[in-house]
Amino acid sequence: MIGSGSISGRVALRRRLHPWPVRIMHWVNAAAMVIMIGSGWGIYNDSVIFHGLEFPKGIVLGSWAAQSLLWHFAGMWLLVVNGAAYLIYGFATGRFRERLLPIRVADVLQTVRDTLRLKIAHNDITIYNGVQKILYIVVILAGVAQVVTGLSMWKPVQFSGLVSLLGGFQSARLLHFTGMSIIVGFLVVHVLLAVLVPSTLWAMVTGGPKLDPSREAGR
Repeated sequence: MIGSGSISGRVALRRRLHPWPVRIMHWVNAAAMVIMIGSGWGIYNDSVIFHGLEFPKGIVLGSWAAQSLLWHFAGMWLLVVNGAAYLIYGFATGRFRERLLPIRVADVLQTVRDTLRLKIAHNDITIYNGVQKILYIVVILAGVAQVVTGLSMWKPVQFSGLVSLLGGFQSARLLHFTGMSIIVGFLVVHVLLAVLVPSTLWAMVTGGPKLDPSREAGR
């Protein structure tokens, strides 16, 4: 029994912040999002929602609307399959609960105050602050919403009930655009954090620091 306990303890000690499935899904998702956003901008330019707002050709994926659509569909399947795997893994392993909960108001307010004072040090990357937790939850929900609104625009006849629920085709387009804006905003903050705190980026490559099981159990 003693030997068994020591072995399980050593296994727990070897658990890293980002296990290999998380790292793979993270980078696949990053590639899928770049494809989806760049091609989505090309599709948007073909039929703008806000007059006067068009995306520069240099950041658009696809030289014309049909080509952008092909890229968008390719990225869509990659995102849906990888995203579904990520959600299943996150819930099945308890990673979402472990990393994103609880969210304490005091922690959120303190993080906001520190950010306004330009105190952005993140010494312990194994712990997400309150604002990070909220941002991750919001972007996950935005990703799910993008799939729903995207389906309604892709097959408006087959999903006519969903289109009606969303307020019509143009309303679905607007919601899809809003979801894209939220995700782009998250990516900007995410990349900025990686630049300011390089250890967060390196951790997603190597797996990050080994977690202390005693501290994890006390959360």
